[in-house]
Amino acid sequence: MVHTMTNPVPSLDRTLHAIADPTRRRILGALKQRGASVAGKNSGLCAGDVQERVRLSQPTISHHMTILTKAGLVEAVKQGQWRWYRRNEKALRRLVKSLRAQL
Repeated sequence: MVHTMTNPVPSLDRTLHAIADPTRRRILGALKQRGASVAGKNSGLCAGDVQERVRLSQPTISHHMTILTKAGLVEAVKQGQWRWYRRNEKALRRLVKSLRAQL
């Protein structure tokens, strides 16, 4: 059965695809370790920080970040020439809740 919805929440399939890749799970782990920063706000990590922590090339990081962002698991904010990434904790909690309900 196919549902057509105008809901902006990414599908469970898209989200599961995003976390199926071990590299993307490592990226989510690196973003989690970041913790609080400037003035108690989690500004996240720039692409270079993610690249340094995960030890992959910039184009590879960019590819993975696009998938995580489209799945709604990561938020990207552009500030000047830098793009900052942080986990979308609300979406991650929603994923866990959805899995609990379906499995």
